[in-house]
Amino acid sequence: MTASVIVIGGPTASGKSALATDLAAALDGVVINADSMQVYAELAILTARPGPAELARAPHRLYGVLPAATRCSAAAWCDMALAEIGLAQKAGKRPIVVGGTGLYLRALTEGLSPIPPVPEEIRRATVELHETLGGEGFHAELMRWDPKIAQRLAPGDTQRLIRAWEVMVATNRSLADWQLDAASGPPPGMVFDMVVLAPPRDALYAACDGRFRVMVAAGAVEEARALLALGLDPALPAMKAVGVPELAAHLRGETDLETAITRAQQATRNLAKRQSTWFRNQQPVASAVDPNARVQRCHVAGAQYSEKITAEIFSFLRLSD
Repeated sequence: MTASVIVIGGPTASGKSALATDLAAALDGVVINADSMQVYAELAILTARPGPAELARAPHRLYGVLPAATRCSAAAWCDMALAEIGLAQKAGKRPIVVGGTGLYLRALTEGLSPIPPVPEEIRRATVELHETLGGEGFHAELMRWDPKIAQRLAPGDTQRLIRAWEVMVATNRSLADWQLDAASGPPPGMVFDMVVLAPPRDALYAACDGRFRVMVAAGAVEEARALLALGLDPALPAMKAVGVPELAAHLRGETDLETAITRAQQATRNLAKRQSTWFRNQQPVASAVDPNARVQRCHVAGAQYSEKITAEIFSFLRLSD
């Protein structure tokens, strides 16, 4: 029987990448990226992509594989991830999927509703409408036209609001209705064991703040300058990666570097909070409750990854073999 695919989730700066690398080294595994920003080639520093030391310890896949000029979707990533999982299993290696993009992980383990592609002109018009109306106004407008999905979303949830509107316009159908359709799931026989890192908020926020200063010292400003020099559409996902808008304001002379760092640290903490909330609300059903669930079991570690919890996590995964 093929061993389960290991999935590691959690907020940014919780130690996911270190855990994945340690597991891959111990289990002869392959680390497969599930972070929506780490797929972009131009964002090595600002997305804390694994460096030479990690790459030397274990093979890593789907890191820096797309240009920043492209737009990666959950469906596109899922196709790439399933291909890499298949290659790893064929080579006799353990696939270890790691990232903080909850939608990507859910797409992999549960599948996605068959929503048709949204034309680029509709996506652009939706973004422009949101910029014109603002979060509150846009949410109110969506409530007028599609209350079924709007009542599930907060005015500050920009990405999901835009997605709901563009799907409504492009398909003349509510995203809520699409989500009720049968989802395309992982291949038959593929099962997952999940580890979620859930550090206390104070420790997580301190790690976020410290890591961004390390990024700046490692050349984050220069990386942002090179990205801006490409003249890309500001609406592209890579252009909205944490740290890019804040450092861009500094490079345009609108703020000093210290202000840019402070704002980027706040943006990182905000991201960590959103991710923590998502993982807390999306815990998969254990197989003891649902024997058909693809996620067999889920272990939540209430700390940042360190040697102190290595035995706890490794013990959990050995039981799943």
